[in-house]
Amino acid sequence: MLYVQQSLGPDEELVHVGKFHWMYTVSAFMSILWGLVLSILIMFVAYKAYGYISPERIQGLGFISSIRVIHPGIRGVAFLFFIFGLVKFAHMMVVKVTTEIAITNNRLVYKRGLVARHVGEISIDRIEGVNVLQSILGRLFDYGRVMIRGMGVGEVVLPQIEDPIKFRRAIEEAKLR
Repeated sequence: MLYVQQSLGPDEELVHVGKFHWMYTVSAFMSILWGLVLSILIMFVAYKAYGYISPERIQGLGFISSIRVIHPGIRGVAFLFFIFGLVKFAHMMVVKVTTEIAITNNRLVYKRGLVARHVGEISIDRIEGVNVLQSILGRLFDYGRVMIRGMGVGEVVLPQIEDPIKFRRAIEEAKLR
């Protein structure tokens, strides 16, 4: 919350801070898991294919020891799937750490970015409408996206945050102040 605290005006105070829901972190870890599962699946299919095409090559070898016999291209593709899962996880975690969403009594601030900083600010009195977008899982676990329409700004869609209804209420409270 460093940027928002640094950019507060003299008579400005924080009303609410939006946080990523824990399901965002779970989906990031699932990227690693899916990369690993796809890698193992590729290697297993290659192992079975080698068993049908040239059984003498892997005869007497178990699945783990037969990995050295499998073509390097197939091993490389399996490794790339695992690396893609790791990169997706790293990307999602960097987004989570470098994103700040806050409502003050004067404005809504949405800052994202690690090296390059992208800041979207909407004055509270210029907000026309706020929509909450929740899936079935979002309703069950209380997370969702908030879409804010502002005059002359267009729409700003925030990432999935925890308790989007409370976030929407905080915008309405800030309007009344």
